[in-house]
Amino acid sequence: MTMTEQLSALSSILTQGGLHSLFQPIVCLSERRILGYEALSRGPSNSPLHSPINLFAVARHAGRLTELEIACRESACRRFSQQKLDGKLFLNVSPESLLEPQYQSGLTLKLLQNLGIPASQVVIELTEQTPTDDFQLLYNALHHYRDMGFSIALDDLGAGYSSLRLWSELRPDYVKIDRHFIDGIHLDAVKREFVGSILQIAKASRAKVIAEGIELPEELSVLTEMGVDLVQGYLICRPQEQPPKDVAQLLPGQVLNSLPVLADEVTDLGALLIEQPAVTGDTATPLVLEAFRRQANLNSLAVLDDQQRPCGIVHRYSLSDALLKPFATELFARKPISRLMSEDFLAVELTQSLQSVSRLLTSRARQRIEEDFIITHQGRYLGLGRVIDVLKLITEQKIQQARYANPLTLLPGNVPIQQCLARLLQQQRQAAICYVDIDSFKPFNDIYGYARGDEVLLCLAQCLNERVDPSRDFVGHIGGDDFMLVLSSQDWQQRLAVLLEDFEKQCRRFYRSEHLEAGCFIAHNRLGQRQEFPLLSLSIGVVQLRPETCAELDADQLADLASQAKHHAKEIDGASMYLIDTAAA
Repeated sequence: MTMTEQLSALSSILTQGGLHSLFQPIVCLSERRILGYEALSRGPSNSPLHSPINLFAVARHAGRLTELEIACRESACRRFSQQKLDGKLFLNVSPESLLEPQYQSGLTLKLLQNLGIPASQVVIELTEQTPTDDFQLLYNALHHYRDMGFSIALDDLGAGYSSLRLWSELRPDYVKIDRHFIDGIHLDAVKREFVGSILQIAKASRAKVIAEGIELPEELSVLTEMGVDLVQGYLICRPQEQPPKDVAQLLPGQVLNSLPVLADEVTDLGALLIEQPAVTGDTATPLVLEAFRRQANLNSLAVLDDQQRPCGIVHRYSLSDALLKPFATELFARKPISRLMSEDFLAVELTQSLQSVSRLLTSRARQRIEEDFIITHQGRYLGLGRVIDVLKLITEQKIQQARYANPLTLLPGNVPIQQCLARLLQQQRQAAICYVDIDSFKPFNDIYGYARGDEVLLCLAQCLNERVDPSRDFVGHIGGDDFMLVLSSQDWQQRLAVLLEDFEKQCRRFYRSEHLEAGCFIAHNRLGQRQEFPLLSLSIGVVQLRPETCAELDADQLADLASQAKHHAKEIDGASMYLIDTAAA
């Protein structure tokens, strides 16, 4: 098709409304819910402009990019409204269209108002295909959107000409990592480092990170381990005209049923659940006010949609503040509570761990202690939870952990280790249970003294802590120079290999120069005879626990297997690992 024919096809699409709107879900893993949908546009299926790449390239060439984007936006908003989709609507906007002189502001807001979609439900997603030079003008344009109540997202982070500067200048609410850095991330350490850096910057700037373009379970697994909470891609759901509304239809079973932190005593939020009745959005404000008057200890009320899913929350203090304003009582007397409810609330699944809820609460910039959070089951309302109760349980856990902690390293001792192994079996987790022992430690103590030996133990404790992900793994101190490490990640072998090497490097500072030069030292063995001992190293016995074998073992048997593996490892000279696979044991 010639360019003239393509331009004619574009004109036909714009005048006759030949655009199709597809929606791709963005899933929040920690809350097991659909955060929202990204709207994607396609031309007519029988047209060369069906592909968005061709469609937008021709529009840019014709100088009709803004016109096309407005048409795409109108189509997406109408279809979103017609399908009554929940969550956020992500709308793509290019910087060059915002900077065009003929661009008319306010069109999107007017369209949304006509469709009954609040601006707070819409995210303006900035897509960068060409260089952006006028940052000040772009800054003003986007803050105009933000002032109207829209959120801002930066798309394809790492792919654009100036995306990092855009992030710094615009401070978006969401950043989407470019597909290039997601593709094969489980095989590429550099990509993992890049994503890790993005997560650190996002935490500092209070932006939420979305990993898009996920196609493989291995990619999703690595991203989950790294702490990415918002995900999007073909693995989860392809763009569809009528996308799924239930998160259970989207996530692979192993992710949807992901289990809580190994070191967490509370395996679900049942202990926090307050079965408080909720209200619907059309409930009259005076009825809600009366509910607060009847229950003096009621802090909050959840507001639900017609599917029993949370859509807002009303807090006692905010309702009181609103009604104290002049004429407010008369103004809201006949208004539904949806006019006063807050859409900024935390909803967590019953199966989430206490630690994950604590992290979510502390990451919320404006969370007040009197603001309750919502507890759901498969996205539907169950009841409320109180921040103060989370703090109490966390404190109780810390006290319990301190009671059984090793006094030197402060790592969990034998009781928490046994509890961890028992939970591991109960949850039927796949993991590597690692019994870590220091070679030549007793003769080292005899030569250098117990104070230096304690320094070595503290050094090993630090090395172990550096090898684990606190949200998934576990480190314990059995006693003496024996430690227990539980790794849930797939790269446990690489982590242990680094541990073996790192420990030997760290220990070099503890030796006298003559021992370091000789690579050994002489001390008395257990028979009282002088013997040459190699420098300190680690022997690690590993039990590869398989989910299908969990029912056949108890915690004591699992610990015994780890001990056996450690003894086999110590029969190997120098730093060593020995593996026992429960599937073959």
